[in-house]
Amino acid sequence: MTDLHRTPGLSRRGVLRAALATAPGGVLVERGGRRLLIDVGLGSNVLPASLGTGRGGALLSTLRALRVPPASVDTVAFTHLHTDHTGLGFVRDRDQLPRKAFPRADYLVAGAEWAPFWRGDVHVGAPSWDEFMVPMSRESRRFDDGAEVWPGVTALITPGHSPGHTTYVVRASGGRRILVFGDAFHTPAQLTHPEWRSGPDTDVAGVLKARTKLPSQLLAPRTYGFGFHFGDQAFGRAARDRTGATQWHPTPTHKLLPTPIRLP
Repeated sequence: MTDLHRTPGLSRRGVLRAALATAPGGVLVERGGRRLLIDVGLGSNVLPASLGTGRGGALLSTLRALRVPPASVDTVAFTHLHTDHTGLGFVRDRDQLPRKAFPRADYLVAGAEWAPFWRGDVHVGAPSWDEFMVPMSRESRRFDDGAEVWPGVTALITPGHSPGHTTYVVRASGGRRILVFGDAFHTPAQLTHPEWRSGPDTDVAGVLKARTKLPSQLLAPRTYGFGFHFGDQAFGRAARDRTGATQWHPTPTHKLLPTPIRLP
């Protein structure tokens, strides 16, 4: 968890509204000497007031503290192209031109996500045109639903929050799976109340469809989830309670480093 922001995350026809402390950053997957990074956090981006306040930029230093140099990451895959998930995709070089922060990595994004952003159809949460979209147009590789984007990692397109929002299904040892579901859910409460929308959602009906689809995946045996905006409950499992509602059960994790950024 390398970036923090507070966002006016929940609303339902103006009835319920809450500010959430969240922690977007990146998910590092290591296998067979290779490294995949899913999303790259807020970076130095400044959120519009409608999306809250935030501080970012610690992802690279956090990776280095874990002895993961940027050049060792061979693939960067984006769940979606909102500014708090793309912030450290590119950095300025000595000539003040944008270059890849992970110089040897392939940059991957769903074709269904790329096309509307490139046409300028998406405004809320969109990253900088010159700092991200233009250099990304020269570097990125697109994929479709169901593609294996990296060894043992499959793309599951779950549109709604954004046009081609992607969940990544990571196969792990012992038949386990981890679903990195991006911003399909912004808070564990939305697993129980999928009708509670999030402010930046572009397609409310699509979000509800995704939130109907994902629990069936999360409830499968030996399946875990990762929620970028779940704060200190990022890893967990889904289960049904006595009423049949879906509940989020955080999985205990080991803290490797101190929290790099704190909001005032």
